[in-house]
Amino acid sequence: MTRSLSVAARVLGPVVAAIAFASAAVAAQPAAAPARGDPARGQTLASQACAGCHGADGNSGIPANPSLAGQHAGYVAKQLAEFKSGVRKNAVMMGFAAALSPQDMLDLGAFYARQTPTPRAAGDRELAQTGLKLYRGGNAANGLPACAGCHSPNGAGIPAQYPRLAGQHAEYIAAQLRAFRAGERGNDANAVMRSIAARLSDRDIQALAEYTSGLTGRR
Repeated sequence: MTRSLSVAARVLGPVVAAIAFASAAVAAQPAAAPARGDPARGQTLASQACAGCHGADGNSGIPANPSLAGQHAGYVAKQLAEFKSGVRKNAVMMGFAAALSPQDMLDLGAFYARQTPTPRAAGDRELAQTGLKLYRGGNAANGLPACAGCHSPNGAGIPAQYPRLAGQHAEYIAAQLRAFRAGERGNDANAVMRSIAARLSDRDIQALAEYTSGLTGRR
């Protein structure tokens, strides 16, 4: 038994050493630098193609068009990529995104992430109170989870998958929830938002939109 172990050690020893050496060599390799956007170049691109609908600084003055100021850079780039690929549907945005390179998308994301969102206030206090309860606590009766779990209690969201909702136009939020509910928007990972929106009534949607538009995103 001892002799067998000794032989095995002589045979396997160099192999183990080689594996350890290779592992150390791999670990020593520098990690690839993450792709980054150039906000200055993003500002130039935004002024040429985006400002008309989303505002010069990303604060849209048109309720049907989302405000992008303060939005996570990675989320902006992700949405642009999905408009370009056709995963997310919108004829106007698909046309704009078709001409963008991956670096353009990162640059635009970097620019908008640095802009200061314009604060908004809920216009209907009663609806906003209903929205607060749904946003913070969900609805156990129909299995609706709390929105705050993914979008943060203050509406700041979690980069890059879950967008900032604070300060967004209530009209835009409501439109997107209805689109998820109808299956018209399908670029949510694992159909999470479609599943959630299917549990929302029209009043729930209006209440959530009213409440989230008044959040500040500040901690």
